[in-house]
Amino acid sequence: MHLAERPKVAFISEHASPAALLGGVDAGGQNVYVDEISRNLGAMGISVDIFTRLDSPESPGVRNWSKGVRIINVPAGPKQHVFRDDLWTLMPEFTRNMLDFIKRNNIRYDLIHSNFWMSGWAATKLKHRANIPMIHIFHAMGKTKRKHQGDMDTSPTERITIEQLVASEADYLIAQCPSEKLELTEDYGVDPAKVVIIPSAVNIERFRPIGKEAARTLIGLDWRGPVIGYVGRIIPRKDVRNIVLALHKVITNKPDLNPLLMLVGGETREPDPKATPEIGVLQSMILELGLQDRVIFIGKRQPDELYAYYSAADLIVTTPWYEPFGLTPLEAMACGRPVIGSNVGGIAFTVSDGETGYLVPPKSPETLAARIIELLDKDDLRERMGSNARHRVVKLFTWERAAELTAQLYVKALSKKLHIANTDYRKESDYEYR
Repeated sequence: MHLAERPKVAFISEHASPAALLGGVDAGGQNVYVDEISRNLGAMGISVDIFTRLDSPESPGVRNWSKGVRIINVPAGPKQHVFRDDLWTLMPEFTRNMLDFIKRNNIRYDLIHSNFWMSGWAATKLKHRANIPMIHIFHAMGKTKRKHQGDMDTSPTERITIEQLVASEADYLIAQCPSEKLELTEDYGVDPAKVVIIPSAVNIERFRPIGKEAARTLIGLDWRGPVIGYVGRIIPRKDVRNIVLALHKVITNKPDLNPLLMLVGGETREPDPKATPEIGVLQSMILELGLQDRVIFIGKRQPDELYAYYSAADLIVTTPWYEPFGLTPLEAMACGRPVIGSNVGGIAFTVSDGETGYLVPPKSPETLAARIIELLDKDDLRERMGSNARHRVVKLFTWERAAELTAQLYVKALSKKLHIANTDYRKESDYEYR
């Protein structure tokens, strides 16, 4: 990065604070992104202020988070958790208080980096007041969500209109994968020259391989046969039901494999169908299929624990029917495990079919079962794919690399060079578009 002075960045993320990773409700991929990108930018000498909503009376107004990074908790609505889709009505108050904080403290930012559509709306207000460039990442697109979730989509009705506004106001848009770039250019009519692909990534020191037996001992798993792992949210669109159905077919067609399905996730540390209703649905399915001795629910685990669960499995499976990007496949790959994933969204980009695992159609337990059997039957193939997976992540999907590419984009935005063609960008990067 070539800057005479390191920029000061207003990082806006209304519902996803990095502090929530310490055990807060609804912490997910956006929280990880905000945390890792800001930390790595701070380590590069860039000053980052993360504006997020104050959701706890115990949270300080301003919190030093890491080198060069502060979290600024902005009052808006009750000082407690509010479901993400209910935050839209609080955004005028959030924006007003954010702007007041900046004015009161006489802060001069060089650039805005906003996350998700609601923060994008707030960012447009700061952009016009301060006359500074705005970079935005949506993390998920409303039109795509509505297409895949239909009546289950609980987004505010204004979402797509606001997304259209944000897309037009931003100087650059970050897409996490090629499919997201297509959504922006085809569904929202964005000029391809202002959409830059910078994939999200994984912390390769936190997510690292360890021996399978050592990992099972570490997590207290006493199972001598193969283990199929799933790590992630347990909600309908993740379609864990598809994995359960595939497991039944594996056991029916190849009973000598003797596999166990380990499901890691949920809203509580101990599996609770009241807190995570989808667990109750899965438990009923498992009982009906006679799989109660072949499936274990682990519950929610913190990021620092997850490497042991990934490493305890022989392979990881994730087959959502809709996934904007998906960090768990990368985490599994960083732990040296092959991944069988749906050929959708970011998974189709991060998993290299036939090299680091397999891509399968969503909602196809037959195809999934066949790929599971193939990997469990071939130790050499499984080990080779796991090694390839770790190599691919180290080469292409580290947070250090994502932050460096983000910093390069800051330079372009600050120098007003808004004419990057996508073909030129691909020449600058060594990402594998396949």
